[in-house]
Amino acid sequence: MPTPASIHGAVTDSSGAVREGAHIELAQAEQPVKTAVSAGDGSFQFPSALPGGFKLTVTLAGFASKTIYGVLQPGESFEAQGLALVVAAASSEVHVTASEAEITQEQFHQEEQQRVLGIVPNYYVTYVAHPPPLTPKQKFSLLLKTEFDPFNFAATGIFAGIQQATNSWKGYGQGMQGYGKRYGAGFANGFDNTLLGSALLPLLLRQDPRYFYKGTGTTRARVLYAVANAFVCKGDNGRWQPDYSGILGGLGAGAISNLYMPAGSRNGVTVTFENGGLAMAGGALQNLFQEFLVRKLTPRLPNYGGSNP
Repeated sequence: MPTPASIHGAVTDSSGAVREGAHIELAQAEQPVKTAVSAGDGSFQFPSALPGGFKLTVTLAGFASKTIYGVLQPGESFEAQGLALVVAAASSEVHVTASEAEITQEQFHQEEQQRVLGIVPNYYVTYVAHPPPLTPKQKFSLLLKTEFDPFNFAATGIFAGIQQATNSWKGYGQGMQGYGKRYGAGFANGFDNTLLGSALLPLLLRQDPRYFYKGTGTTRARVLYAVANAFVCKGDNGRWQPDYSGILGGLGAGAISNLYMPAGSRNGVTVTFENGGLAMAGGALQNLFQEFLVRKLTPRLPNYGGSNP
C-alpha cells in the first residue's frame, strides 16, 4: 500500500481574517468524498489522504466557493494555498500544483505498478470507470515495459524449453542452437503482436489497447463482455468500436512469423490466419481471467472506488 499523505491549511477571507465554520470537501480517484470544517483559527486538515490527484472545495455561506487541484506524493504533508474566500455570487477555481495532464500522468503511473501476485506485469487493464485516453508516448511506454520486463524474458525461456522438450518446430533442431532459435522466435512473436496490436496500430487508428474492467452485473453478462472485448475496443474518443488494432495486429504478427519459422513449417496464409486466430482466442481467455480473477491477485492495485459500467 502506498504511504498515506496529508493535507492541511487555513481558510480566510480577502482581508486576511480567518473564517470559522467553512465546509471543506476532499475528492480523490473515485474515493468517497471526505469532509472537514474549519476551526476557530480557520485551520483544517485531512490527516490520511491517498497519494495521487485530488480536488479540494471550500464553501461558506455568503462567499464564493473556492476549488483547488493538486497531486499528492506518498508521505507528503501538503499545505493548501489560495483559500482566501471572496464575497461574490460566482464560484472560482485555482489550479495550484498540477495541470490536468499531470493528474492524468499520475493515474497512468499507478497503472504501471499493477502486477499479478506482485510479479506478473498487469499493465494493459484499467479499473477506473472513465479513464482518460492513453497518449502516444504512453502506448509505447506500455509496450516497452511489458516486453522488456524480466518476467517476460523468464517466461519466454520456459516456453522455449517446453517446445524443445516436445520437439516442437523440428526444423530448429536440438541443443543450445535449437533452444536459442525457439527463444528468439517466441520473443519475436510476442513483441511483434504487442508492437502492432497494442502500440503502432492503436496510435494510427486512435484506439485504446487496454481491457476496461467491468466488475458488475451477472456472471453471464461479464463473460459475454470479456469475450466480446477480444473483438471490440474503446477508441480514444471513448466510444466502442471494432478492435481493428488487435485483429490486424494478430494477423500482422502471424505474417511476420513466416520470416523466421523453420522452412518446413511455413505455410504462408494458413500460418498467418492460424496465428491470428490463436491470438484472438488467447485474448478472449485472457479477458476472462482479467474479469474474474486477476484483480484479486494484484496486490499493488490502486484503491479505486468504482468500476466500469
